[in-house]
Amino acid sequence: MLTSDKLMVQLVVDQCEAHGIRNIVFSPGSRNSPFAISFDENPFFETYVIHDERSAAFFALGMSQELQEPVALCCTSGTAALNYYPAITEAYYRSIPLLLITADRPESWINQGDGQTIVQQNVYKNHIRYEVNLTDGKESETDIWYAQRETAIGMSTLTGSWKGPVHFNIGLNEPLYNSIEKSTNYARKFNKNQVSSQLSIEFFERAIPLLESSKIMVLCGQLPESNQLQQTLEKFSNHSNVVVLVENTSNVQSEKFIHCIDRTLNGIDKEEDLYPDLLITLGGAVVSKKIKAFLRKAKPKNHWKIGFDFPFMDTYQCLSDSIEITENQFFDSLNQLDFKRSQLNYFGKWKSIDIQAKDTIEMAVRNLPSFTDIHVFYHLFDCLPEHSVLHISNSSVVRYTQLFDPIRSVRFESNRGTSGIDGSTSTAIGAAIANPKKMHYLITGDISALYDSNAFWIVNFPKNLKIIVINNYGGGIFRIIPGPATSKQRDAYFEAKHIQTVASVANAYGIETLSVNLMEDFVNLLPEFLSSENEIQLLEVLTDAEQNADNLTQFFKLIKQ
Repeated sequence: MLTSDKLMVQLVVDQCEAHGIRNIVFSPGSRNSPFAISFDENPFFETYVIHDERSAAFFALGMSQELQEPVALCCTSGTAALNYYPAITEAYYRSIPLLLITADRPESWINQGDGQTIVQQNVYKNHIRYEVNLTDGKESETDIWYAQRETAIGMSTLTGSWKGPVHFNIGLNEPLYNSIEKSTNYARKFNKNQVSSQLSIEFFERAIPLLESSKIMVLCGQLPESNQLQQTLEKFSNHSNVVVLVENTSNVQSEKFIHCIDRTLNGIDKEEDLYPDLLITLGGAVVSKKIKAFLRKAKPKNHWKIGFDFPFMDTYQCLSDSIEITENQFFDSLNQLDFKRSQLNYFGKWKSIDIQAKDTIEMAVRNLPSFTDIHVFYHLFDCLPEHSVLHISNSSVVRYTQLFDPIRSVRFESNRGTSGIDGSTSTAIGAAIANPKKMHYLITGDISALYDSNAFWIVNFPKNLKIIVINNYGGGIFRIIPGPATSKQRDAYFEAKHIQTVASVANAYGIETLSVNLMEDFVNLLPEFLSSENEIQLLEVLTDAEQNADNLTQFFKLIKQ
C-alpha cells in the first residue's frame, strides 16, 4: 500500500485507523497533499472533498452528529485553517468530536514572509479539548514516542466523557508529493478503564428529603435520541411534584412532558405559583429565553446539573450540585430510591396551562390574517413524514419550531452550540450523506441559506435531503424581539434587507427548486414536495415580512384566551 514518505503523516493516519476514525473531509490544497495521498491510498478510509473549508467543517459536524462518532477534517496551511473556526466553536459547545488536521509550514518559516503562512499553533486554543503540534523530519525514537503519546492522548480526549474537537497541527517540509510502500505501523492506543459513575451515599442523604417535599422541575436542553433516557425520565415524571420541560431539540417526547415552553409560559398569570424549589438540568443549549429569565427570577434553592460537559456552567445563577454522571444513570438511580410520594400537584398546574394553549392553536392560526412564517411551521408539522430527521436553522426559525408539539418519530437537530446562522445547510448535508437510509429535511431562513450558499457546491448533493427556505427578504427575527423591532437602523443594519431569491442561487448549482407565495399553493404542494419520490429539493416560501411580527404577537394573544 502506498503512503506519503513523511513519517509524521504516516503516524497520524495510523492513529486515525487504529482509533476507528473512518470518515475524512478534505479541502484541496498543496501543503496537505501528503495526507491526501496517505488517506486516499488506504481502503479503510472514506474521503470527501469539499472546497470551502467553512462548509467542509460544518459538513463534518453534521456527519459526526449523525454517526455519533468522530470525523476528521484536513486542510492546507494559512487562512484555510481559520475557516474551520465557526464549526469548531459549534462542536466545542455541543461536545461533538471533530479531529482537525491542519497542515503547516515548518516552524522555522513561521513569520518569515513565506506564502500561506500564519501562526497555527494554539489558533483554536479557546475552543478545543486538546492540541498536538508535530514537525516533519523529527524521526528519532524519542520523537516517535512523543508523537505517539501526544496523538494517543488527543484521540482519547476526542472520545472521552467530555467530547469535543481536537487539533493536530503538522509542520511539513517540501517536497510534499513523494510516496513509498507502507512498511511500519506507528499507531499507539491508551486503554482508558473508566469505572461507571455512581451517586454517593452523602448525595442520597441530601436528595431524598428534597425529592419528597420539593416542587421539582426537570429542564432538558439539546440531546441526542435515547430510548433509555426516554423511559427513565418518564418513570421519574410519574411523581405529581415533578414537571419535565423539554424542547424539540431535546429529542425526548411524552404526553407527560411540557414540550412547548414559551407557549406554556405565555399562559401563566402568576409566575410565583409555578416556581420550582429544585431544578434538575440536563443536555446542552436551551432555546427558550423566557425560561431562562423565569428561572433566574425564581432562584430555586437547589440546582442539580447532570452530565460531564461544562460541569460548572451556571446558566440559571443557582447551581448547587454538578453531578458528573450520564443522564440515564442519574434518573435510573433516582427511580430505584424508596421515598414518599409528594402530595404537591406541581405537574398538574403546568399541564393544565399547556393543554389550554395547545387546544387553541388551530383556531389561532386560522384567524391570523395573510400568509406568514407561522403558517409554514403549522402546516409543516402537520405533513412532516414520520421516522425522518428535521434540521432547524437558527434565529427566528428555531423559535417558531418550539411553538408546535414534536412528532414522536421525528428527530430534531439544530446548531444550538453557538446558535449561529452559518453552516446550517452544510450540517444538514453532512448528516444526510452520513445516513442515506433516512429522509432529512432542513427548514431555514433566507439569510442563513444565502450565508451558507457554498453548501450547494458540494458534489453528489444528497437526494435524501429536502430544504424549505422561508424568504422574507431579511433577518425576520429583528421584527419579533424587543429593541431592534422599533429601531430606525433595523432595515439597513440588523435585518440586512436584500432582493435575492435563494432558489436562483441554488439553481446556479444545479439544484431543482420551486417557489410559492400563496398559502393555498404552499398547502397543496407541501405533501408532494416532502415525498422522497419528488425530485425537487428546495422549496422557497415567500412570506410577508411586514405582517410576520404582527401575526406572531396576535398568535400569543389568541392562545392565551
